[in-house]
Amino acid sequence: MPTISLHTPIGDITVCEDEGQIVAVEWGWGSEQEETPLLREAREQLDAYFDGKLQNFALPLAPYGTPRRQQIWQAMSAIPYGQTKTYGQIANEIGTAARAVGQACARNPIPILIPCHRVLSATPSRDFYSFGEGTETKTMLLRLEGALGH
Repeated sequence: MPTISLHTPIGDITVCEDEGQIVAVEWGWGSEQEETPLLREAREQLDAYFDGKLQNFALPLAPYGTPRRQQIWQAMSAIPYGQTKTYGQIANEIGTAARAVGQACARNPIPILIPCHRVLSATPSRDFYSFGEGTETKTMLLRLEGALGH
């Protein structure tokens, strides 16, 4: 599976491609690097995002997951840059439980590109993030987007 790694303000990440689609964004530097045109484009878009010059990614994504998780990830992807929603708001929009939204966030294979960081708990002390350094990474991404005070 072709992968490309990059340094970002939140730490090193690795982007994975399979059959012409992005299938994963992983924390850390991958041991094997194989650039493809799609992965070079992903790196350019991620660099522009972290530089504050890109708000919407235009990359083919293929996260592996159940139909329900696919639906939740699609709802997350519809949250505009710089805005947030609660687990409960997304759950109400698509007719599921807030817990299911939380589980889909935790199992999101393509964080940042599928912006699970934009999903917050109605109770801030119960906010979690399973990518990178956890809630610190989530806070950094939300600050980058202007969704939180600097």
